[in-house]
Amino acid sequence: MIDSQKFEQIKNLLPILQNAEPQMAQEFQKSAFIISIPKGKDIFIEGDRVEGIGLLLSGMVRVYKIGETGREITLYRFGVGEGCILTASAILNDKSFPAIATVEQDAEALMIPSNVFREWIHRYPIWSEFIFNLLSQRLASVMTIVDEVAFRRMDIRVAALLLNRTRNENPIKITHQEIAAELGSSREVISRILDDFSDSGIVRLSRGTIEIINFDLLKSRTAM
Repeated sequence: MIDSQKFEQIKNLLPILQNAEPQMAQEFQKSAFIISIPKGKDIFIEGDRVEGIGLLLSGMVRVYKIGETGREITLYRFGVGEGCILTASAILNDKSFPAIATVEQDAEALMIPSNVFREWIHRYPIWSEFIFNLLSQRLASVMTIVDEVAFRRMDIRVAALLLNRTRNENPIKITHQEIAAELGSSREVISRILDDFSDSGIVRLSRGTIEIINFDLLKSRTAM
């Protein structure tokens, strides 16, 4: 059970609780519990049984798959106020977790046991609407990934990733292997693309970082 003071703080992070009927809010406070998860910790790995779903109060989680060749591809990330839709699907279908979920930033999560999650789906329309909205958003993001993997050249995808990351930092702290894992490629392919970007005067490469030095050229690479 969550104490009243903490529960009021949580309400500010989860809009669903602000609009929930009193009965659901009371059950939420009674049934949910809070856990802290450090950066780098696997919440689930493929094949795990799912005993509950978490809504993030802080931090970031990456959900990804590893293929038979060992290559990784990111399916999606979720942050504050969000939950993992693959977790929800596993609970509803009584299946094991089909991917890997790893904490990228130290996280705090509000955990809801699986049996309570299922019960709320049937009893509270606001809860089922919240879950199905998450499903819709994640399906759209996964379809975008499928489209990119199937139809966009890797150099265009690398350029788009770098352009997106520069919104938060430049130089970008990222390795060639991390880009490969993000995009479902190999480190060798990513290194060749980045070397080409470097030769073209778009980026400056150093160990563990990539500095964008010509934004216009980088942007032009996303439209090729």
